[in-house]
Amino acid sequence: MKFASTRLIAADIKAMVTFYELVMGQTADWLAPQFAEIVTPAATLAIGSAETVAIFSGGSAEPGANRTAILEFMVADVDVLFARLKDKVELVHEPKLLPWGNRSFQFRDPEGTIVSLFMPVTEAAKVRFGSR
Repeated sequence: MKFASTRLIAADIKAMVTFYELVMGQTADWLAPQFAEIVTPAATLAIGSAETVAIFSGGSAEPGANRTAILEFMVADVDVLFARLKDKVELVHEPKLLPWGNRSFQFRDPEGTIVSLFMPVTEAAKVRFGSR
């Protein structure tokens, strides 16, 4: 089994895609007017409009209802990205060292999902992510 993507359902797909293009610094591939993907070497972030839910099972997903998942992106320099994004996103917390060795800051996307940008800083964290 290969983990292929994480898909977010958006009430306003254009706003969500624009937001993630800003955060990730890359352009989305629009595969249909109601579906886009941002492909990275490690994983794909897919964004579907609310109308795509009916294709699967009406009411099975709801935009803006997530309060359990955190999308995490490992980056080269948390502080550089914080400086670039801090006035453009709804912050959850500023950069800080977490107990498991990552320096991270978090913010919310337009639908309320928490996004975490992090970099491993302790030796154990660097080993865990192969960045040593």
